Amino acid sequence: MGSLLLDSIHQPSDLKQLDHQQIVQLCEEIRHFLLENISKTGGHLASNLGTVELTVALHRVLETPKDAIVFDVGHQCYTHKILTGRKEQFDKLRQIDGISGFPNPDESVHDAFIAGHGNTALSLAIGMAWAKKLRHEPGLVAAIIGDGAFTGGMVYEGMNNIENLDNLLVILNDNKMSISKNVGALARYLTHLRTTTAYYDAKDNVSSFLDHVPVVGTPMKKTLTNAKTLVRRAMYHSTMFEDMGFQYIGPVDGHNEEELERTLRTICGRPGPHFLHVVTKKGKGYRPAEINPGSYHGVSAFDPDGMPDPEVAPKESFSTVFGKALVKEGGEVGNLCAITAAMKYGTGLQFFAHSHPERFFDVGMAEQHAVTFAAGLASQGMLPVVCIYSTFLQRSYDQIIHDVNLLKENVVFAIDRAGFVPADGETHQGIYDPAFLSQVGMPIYAPSNYAELTYWLHELLQGAFQGPRAIRYPRGGEDAALAKHPCTGSEYDFLTKKAGTSIVLVSYADEMAELIEAERSLNENSIECDTLKLVKIYPFTEKLVEDLMNYKVVLFAEECIAVGGIGEHLEYVLRQNGWNGRFIHRAVREARLPHASVAQIRQAVGLDAESLAQAVQAAVMKGEFES
Repeated sequence: MGSLLLDSIHQPSDLKQLDHQQIVQLCEEIRHFLLENISKTGGHLASNLGTVELTVALHRVLETPKDAIVFDVGHQCYTHKILTGRKEQFDKLRQIDGISGFPNPDESVHDAFIAGHGNTALSLAIGMAWAKKLRHEPGLVAAIIGDGAFTGGMVYEGMNNIENLDNLLVILNDNKMSISKNVGALARYLTHLRTTTAYYDAKDNVSSFLDHVPVVGTPMKKTLTNAKTLVRRAMYHSTMFEDMGFQYIGPVDGHNEEELERTLRTICGRPGPHFLHVVTKKGKGYRPAEINPGSYHGVSAFDPDGMPDPEVAPKESFSTVFGKALVKEGGEVGNLCAITAAMKYGTGLQFFAHSHPERFFDVGMAEQHAVTFAAGLASQGMLPVVCIYSTFLQRSYDQIIHDVNLLKENVVFAIDRAGFVPADGETHQGIYDPAFLSQVGMPIYAPSNYAELTYWLHELLQGAFQGPRAIRYPRGGEDAALAKHPCTGSEYDFLTKKAGTSIVLVSYADEMAELIEAERSLNENSIECDTLKLVKIYPFTEKLVEDLMNYKVVLFAEECIAVGGIGEHLEYVLRQNGWNGRFIHRAVREARLPHASVAQIRQAVGLDAESLAQAVQAAVMKGEFES
């Protein structure tokens, strides 16, 4: 849709030229633009539809980059990007050489900080606000935090450390809480009074007057303050924020741009820190997303006229296969519990939640708590399965080391989105867990297809296994080439093995598909090699090491960071056993991966079939071994 108003907005300063009616129209146009574009490219829809007016109001009042807007998680930043000169780039949102789906200072001076994980905005904002004060720089720092972030402890750690910062504004984007008509009307009326200059002037004048009244002035001031606190405790349940030093304002209608703007202007005229409570509706303006925002949180390209209910089984993937398999295991293992950190649908645990609700726990955006909670369950004889995306599991590494691993608690980690993840870029890649879990000696399994996932999940839940262990699997569906190889129940399998071959290609999970293609390419060039697929990727068995000792060249490829990765462990073990062959380790050496398809990421880091084949060919041409 060619929108004249939206087309005239190239920088935030352009917003300041519009009147109220035009702003209302602009918000409608932004929603239409978001729906039209995200339905083609995929991305985060519901959260962005819910924050249009809030973002517009912020840019009408603040002046970025002098003022900093820090997004928690960051997936609700699309309107911010549209208003800061990036509208024309939305056709390549989350695609290679396109714009990121999250804020990124490398992309624009208007992006204050990179964001991809939750609970971080307040701590970042406090640091930025202090830096401004120490350097005597003007400007406000505003942190936008969703209500989901308040399930994570880092927010409270930050709130305990605001230190009377007068240039800090925290905005709670509350998109779950509903206000009843009676309380809501009075709350809005009091909020209106509180956000006028007259209110603050009267408050200051009364306070000043009472300070100078002999004998009774101070007690009266204390009594009035306590009375106000009691009233507002009943009205808003807000004293927690005030006790921590904030000036609390709200709740404010997050879809009334005029009210938001007036409130923000009043706040900017007063010393902080301020806590603004804004109530919004996820998916605002698009009825299917309003009804079921979970279904429209993060979407692939879709038909705007319809999308399936998330309660109905979605398209088969590693996540759904895992979720359904866990339901079956839960029926047979009475002490099995499932834990997720605000990702019930993403991890496929909605099936377990329906079948075994009393043993299902969603702890919110609190990965650290999830792991220590699991340790507590395990210490009392339960068998917890902690289901967390790889990129979020790293947030709980201290808890894995101290609370699970030291006492060898019986906890199973199910690691979703392991390996490369398309579109979301460097903040969402699952490239660290093999390295950091192997450092504590944890057994790690990485199935390549659904059959292996189902088999090894069952095995890991049996009594033969004790202590922490992990099973990791990629995002999306199984690779057709890998699905052809049946599950043998072995911890590793030779997919091809020829007599007298001196080269072997080794990998795990869906990277094996690239090895199969690399082997075919090498064979066409008269270079014979074997391929070996690991399922148990760590620790290594003596038999695996013995088998690999027979080769002169080992190429090891993995969607994991190189330093500390499985390949480094394997080369070390081979060398310790006296092997002196050529070890080629292909892994991730630059962690800032592009937002692109998995195939494009592999190509960018040299883990595609062509690059792997070329690495072996180069070794052959250099005469580093005799084939």
